[in-house]
Amino acid sequence: MDINSYLTVNRGKHMENILIEKSVLSENGQTFYWVSNINKEVTIVFLPGLTANHTLFEKQIMYFYDKYNVIVWDCPCHGKSRPYKNFNYSNVSKELNTILKTEGIGKIVIIGQSLGGMIGQYYIDAYPEGVIGFVSIDSAPFGDYYSKSDFFWLNQLEWMCKLFPDNVLRKSMAKMCGITQDARERMERMLADYPKKELCHLMYIGEAAFIPENKSIELPCDSILLLGDKDQVGKVAAYNKRWSYETGYPLMIIKNAAHNSNDDKPEEVNKIIEDFLLSIG
Repeated sequence: MDINSYLTVNRGKHMENILIEKSVLSENGQTFYWVSNINKEVTIVFLPGLTANHTLFEKQIMYFYDKYNVIVWDCPCHGKSRPYKNFNYSNVSKELNTILKTEGIGKIVIIGQSLGGMIGQYYIDAYPEGVIGFVSIDSAPFGDYYSKSDFFWLNQLEWMCKLFPDNVLRKSMAKMCGITQDARERMERMLADYPKKELCHLMYIGEAAFIPENKSIELPCDSILLLGDKDQVGKVAAYNKRWSYETGYPLMIIKNAAHNSNDDKPEEVNKIIEDFLLSIG
């Protein structure tokens, strides 16, 4: 089914009235997530990227919700899952594991965009049971891919973001994330959740948290990498090419798409995901 067909079928439906909002509570904060009420064998777990919330995957959820169980969250420190103390990959993965255990999930395919793909890798390494597939969308690998210079600049993000006027910062971030007007507007709506000070700090903790927790991770499940050919966020493109070369994971280039390639080119991305899901059974 192409995008026009699924929009026709789902006309009048919205993600909010298809998914059920729930949350889990830990000593660090409350984490919100949304789940479909369909009893399928395989569950797709959507993990949005840095500064994004659950609406980033609207076009994927509307396409897949009647074919698979779907879960999407607002990552701790993002969207409704604020405030949250002690953001790191270990704590965030524990929150995700609590959610999946609460829902009694069996077979899992994790689809993570940017930061979500990195959280997905960390989660799979820590809790591999039941994970049968991983889809990285404009994300980056764990392991020996980074220079000292890379880590230095990750630590500078907060003060560098503060140098930009608020409106310029948000517009430039949206422009980096999307080529299409729809993708840019969605990104601007998600960014609107955060006052500038919080947004700048989130950029820092979301990236700098990676440095002390970086390690070599070998994914035990079928995995594919998606990359927008216009993705100019940091060195994401270079990391993905080397990641694919080093591991053999297929690298799918999404033409005319930026960092949020799933939002720029939903029809193409949905087809790749669907073919991947069918291939792993």
